[in-house]
Amino acid sequence: MNRREFSKKLLATVTSYALMDSLFAANAFSRLIKPLTSHWAIQLNEYCMDLKKQSISPAEWQSLIENLYREISFEEILKFINFDNLINGFDFPDLGVNTKPVKFPKLSGLPSQTVFVKKIFGMKKDRAIIPHGHSNMASAHLILNGEMHLRHYEKIRQEDNTLIIQPSIDKIIGIGESSSISDEKDNVHWFIANTDTAFTFDVIMVDLGGEKYDIHNIDIYEKQDLSDGTMRVPIIDVNTALEKYGKETHHFIIEP
Repeated sequence: MNRREFSKKLLATVTSYALMDSLFAANAFSRLIKPLTSHWAIQLNEYCMDLKKQSISPAEWQSLIENLYREISFEEILKFINFDNLINGFDFPDLGVNTKPVKFPKLSGLPSQTVFVKKIFGMKKDRAIIPHGHSNMASAHLILNGEMHLRHYEKIRQEDNTLIIQPSIDKIIGIGESSSISDEKDNVHWFIANTDTAFTFDVIMVDLGGEKYDIHNIDIYEKQDLSDGTMRVPIIDVNTALEKYGKETHHFIIEP
């Protein structure tokens, strides 16, 4: 091999390595920017827009949101919503729960006004998000801090000033776990804080199907068991519900 042929082969080899290196670099770069171009908040807003447009069902929305939460880094959520700042000086009520609105930072592809309402809910030990059902609403709840006793019920129907419900979930949930409600699935819920403090991040969709949303606070301790495994519970006003359920002074056992 003469000098000219050797030089050509060497140049071709160097060029090939340079090309491969640039391809690897581009691939690495694409992996780095992927979380920015498909950010979880953008995906969340798209799911909520689909629900608003009725291109997905409420139950499908619930499944999509809960799957999304399982895929996101929990630390990324806390950082994105600026959780430490939100709970700084948080005003915990003696009865029930308090809320603060969540504001997302600017992000390309995410509208400044999302289609959903976003808040954190916070409470002290033994305080509750009182038992209540919903109409024309869907919401998802991610535990950001503490531990809660969560109960869910299926709303079968409303009869006058009562709801017919059936137990569906009864468990303790902690940081990183989530739950959701809609008219189609697990419509009634009830959270009680088991730890000194507890917080949730809530995504709330209202006025679904073009109908005004409503909330029904219920008196679960006054349940009437029915023969088919369901129970009849009275609908009560919010002040009565807070007095009775906003702070657990002793614990009742609710049999399924």
